[in-house]
Amino acid sequence: MDSTAVDRFDTSRFEAGRARLASLAYRLLGSATDAEDAVQDAFLHWQAADRERIEMPEAWLTKVVTNLCLDRLRSARARRERAVGAWLPEPLLDGDPMLGPADTFEQRESVSLAVLTLMERLSPVERAVYVLREAFSHSHAEIAEILDLTESASQQHLHRARRRVTAARRRGGEVDPASARRIVEEFLAAASSGRTERLVALLTDDATAVSDGAGLTEKLLRYDTAQRVAAVARAGFRPTPAKRRLAGGPSAVHYALVNGGPALLFVPGDQVVGAVTFDIADGRITTVRGIAAPARLTRLTDAWRRHAPDPPLVAAW
Repeated sequence: MDSTAVDRFDTSRFEAGRARLASLAYRLLGSATDAEDAVQDAFLHWQAADRERIEMPEAWLTKVVTNLCLDRLRSARARRERAVGAWLPEPLLDGDPMLGPADTFEQRESVSLAVLTLMERLSPVERAVYVLREAFSHSHAEIAEILDLTESASQQHLHRARRRVTAARRRGGEVDPASARRIVEEFLAAASSGRTERLVALLTDDATAVSDGAGLTEKLLRYDTAQRVAAVARAGFRPTPAKRRLAGGPSAVHYALVNGGPALLFVPGDQVVGAVTFDIADGRITTVRGIAAPARLTRLTDAWRRHAPDPPLVAAW
C-alpha cells in the first residue's frame, strides 16, 4: 500500500471513531465547541504519530483526547472563566451524536445538564475517571493506563467523584416523558398568565433558577426558593414588544428534549434564541436554566434546522 493509500486508511480509522471521541470530550468539557477543538487537536497528534507502532488506535486516541481535555480544564483561562460563575454547559438537542452512548441510566445521566454542572465540583482527574467509568464503561485498569494512575488511585477518584455528585444531585429517578412534558406545559401556561400560586406549586421549596443573562453579564444570575423563581419566571415569560424586538420577532415556543431533559425553545424563524431547561424530581421542578447567549446556542440551532419539530406550544410568543 503506497503512502497516500495508507494516509487515507489511517484518516478513515480516525473518522470512524470521531463521534465517540467528541462525545468523550463534550462530557469532559461541557462545551461542544471546545470538544470539537480537542478532537481536531487529537487528529493532528494522530497524523504526526508513528501509526505503525500504535497497536490499539482506539485506546491511543482515547488517551490523547482525555489528556488534551484535562490540559484545557487545568489551564489558567479555563479556571478563570469557570471560577467567576459565568459558566453553564452548552445545551445539545437530543439526537446530536455528541451526546454519545445512552443505553444505560448512568450514561444518560452523565450527559444531563445537571450532572455536567455538578462535575465542575470535581478535580479534572476525578471528572475524567467519572466519565470514563460511568459513560464509557472503561475498567479501572484501562483508566489507569489512560491517566497514568494506579488502579487503586482510579478507584479512589471514582469513589470521591460519585460521592460528590450524588451528595449534590437531587435524584428522583428517571422522569416519565409524558409527565415531564405535562409539568413543563403547565409551567409555561402559569408563567405566561402570571399565575404565581400555580408556579409555586410546580416548584420544590428549594427550587433554583439560573440564567446566563443572554451573555450580557459576567456572572450567572441565580434565584433561590420557589417564590423567587416563580416571580422571575412570571416576569421573564411575559411577552413584550421589547423582548420581541430583541429576539428578532415573535417566537414560536417549542417543547423539546435537550441533553435528555425537558426544555422549552424560543424560535423566531429557524434561529433558537433561548432555551429554558428543567430538572424534575418527584413530580416537581427543582431547577430552571435560562440559556440565551448566542455562543451557547450555535450547535443547538444547527441541529434544530435539521429537525422536524412537533407543532409549537405557542405559535407567536
